[in-house]
Amino acid sequence: MALDDEDIRRLGRCVELARAALEAGDEPFGSILVDADGAVLFEDHNHVARGDATAHPELAIAQWSVIHLSPEQRARATVYTSGEHCPMCAAAHAWVGLGRIVFAISGAQLAEWLTGWQVPLPPVATLPITTVAPQLTVDGPAPQYRDEMLTLYAAKFRP
Repeated sequence: MALDDEDIRRLGRCVELARAALEAGDEPFGSILVDADGAVLFEDHNHVARGDATAHPELAIAQWSVIHLSPEQRARATVYTSGEHCPMCAAAHAWVGLGRIVFAISGAQLAEWLTGWQVPLPPVATLPITTVAPQLTVDGPAPQYRDEMLTLYAAKFRP
């Protein structure tokens, strides 16, 4: 499915959250959960700077959704995120039965940038979401956010 204007707008909020994470000294990733009627239910950004490498917003969304939403509501929800889910978050998303994922920047793009900057890759393989959870509906990347996310990632990761 192609990204529509609403998807692009929602991804813009994720990029704002990624910027807020960077400004707070964290890695620039941000995500939101939207219900079937378009209401934002949850939003967050990375909190890995606290020492927990699993403190990703996508995992927080999965955990929150299990407590607050029925399986049917989870299946009809959409997760928007500045960066494609890592394998941990993709698996959590699939396990809890969340619906569509829309991302601004792919894991492959981030890995390419990190490699170009001669920065070590994450300790977990950078895999496409659909390799980890092939049944999920996934859309992205959004080219209009490439440069902005590149700037945020460079500010955090580039030596």
